[in-house]
Amino acid sequence: MERAVPPAVPLGQMEVFQALQRLHMTIFSQSVSPCGKFLAAGNNYGQIAIFSLSAALSSEAKEESKKPIVTFQAHDGPVYSMVSTDRHLLSAGDGEVKAWLWAEILKKGCKELWRRQPPYRTSLEVPEINALLLVPKENSLILAGGDCQLHTMDLETGTFTRALRGHTDYIHCLALRERSPEVLSGGEDGAVRLWDLRTAREVQTIEVYKHEECSRPHNGRWIGCLATDSDWMVCGGGPALTLWHLRSSTPTTVFPMRAPQKHVTFYQDLVLTAAGNSCRVDVFTNLGYRAFSLSF
Repeated sequence: MERAVPPAVPLGQMEVFQALQRLHMTIFSQSVSPCGKFLAAGNNYGQIAIFSLSAALSSEAKEESKKPIVTFQAHDGPVYSMVSTDRHLLSAGDGEVKAWLWAEILKKGCKELWRRQPPYRTSLEVPEINALLLVPKENSLILAGGDCQLHTMDLETGTFTRALRGHTDYIHCLALRERSPEVLSGGEDGAVRLWDLRTAREVQTIEVYKHEECSRPHNGRWIGCLATDSDWMVCGGGPALTLWHLRSSTPTTVFPMRAPQKHVTFYQDLVLTAAGNSCRVDVFTNLGYRAFSLSF
């Protein structure tokens, strides 16, 4: 007996469904391609969308230039974090990290290469992986999330080599200070912690929510996004999205954005992108002015 073919969804209903999806969308993660011309964004539906930054930033850019050139289903649940190597896009969701080839993605061939899972305390524990970070000098990947630890994975062998402990709640974000072997982490406990990879010790703590200029008690103390450019750091979440001078632990610029941010990125020293509880990625071409938005 032949299986009945379900009727096609009417165009009007599909448009309503897509509009509702965008209305309830959260963009959790972003990653710029190795060539610097493309931006990957991951959402709460497990989708990854690829945008052409070069087209969107062009003086001849049209509204269509701000839409994805390709979108694919990467995870069953939210895409909490992403990072790019010279060839691969790495994405993470609930308990595991996956690898994709950038060259194949841009050809719209999105096939998973491999997946790995950190060593959790029990086989029943599947905490989300909220952050991924490459450490090129070590050829390693740092993963952090729901188990409050930073796990280091050797990219050559795929084995996990160490765990850093100090956060008292979920870790949401990571950033690398490239001029020194140091990693920044931010989490639900409201602290940004600085780790020395040589000693595997915590060397600095900034409790962002305690600074009046960026504190937003009604949103909570959690740090949801973090990026660094040598001596500078951008972080936000419950507290307002703020630019900090790391050496002096001083906030210098508070960005005028009401909604809590889930991700922030420095791009070629000039462009900063921020995303959160919407289907848009806001693009800033200078500190304090939003130039335009990319949209799923």
